[in-house]
Amino acid sequence: MKLTAIAAALGFVAATAFAAQDPAAPQAPGQGQGAARFKQADTNGDGMLSRDEAKALPHIAKHFDEIDANHDGQITADELRAFHAKQHQNAAAARFKKIDTDGDGKISRAEAQANSPRLAEHFDEIDTNKDGFITRDELKAAQVRRQEASSK
Repeated sequence: MKLTAIAAALGFVAATAFAAQDPAAPQAPGQGQGAARFKQADTNGDGMLSRDEAKALPHIAKHFDEIDANHDGQITADELRAFHAKQHQNAAAARFKKIDTDGDGKISRAEAQANSPRLAEHFDEIDTNKDGFITRDELKAAQVRRQEASSK
């Protein structure tokens, strides 16, 4: 039950950048509907998306050059997963920075109370070393615990 409460508090950490920017954005291949959309857009069946094929997925087409890490004019499932992971990391870092108003790299109880009431509710469970601050590592660990709890 406690992990469920932590999970609710950490929803902002687990949300992907794409979901925050565009709820209709396709997921990386291998994640539910995203894999089917990727496969459907891959009209020649080579397991990659050309720039023309990506037009069927506007969000991917918009970020084509960023996603195409090796600049070969094709997007692979691995490149798309890496792009999503990078976007997720950037979004999580931005959310952390927004809560960490004094910029010291950790969230105090007062910062949590002022900027993220849901985080503040579960501050003590997330602050595992009991130093009065939540670090990025503690948030990541809490996210892992949440994911493990939800997969059971």
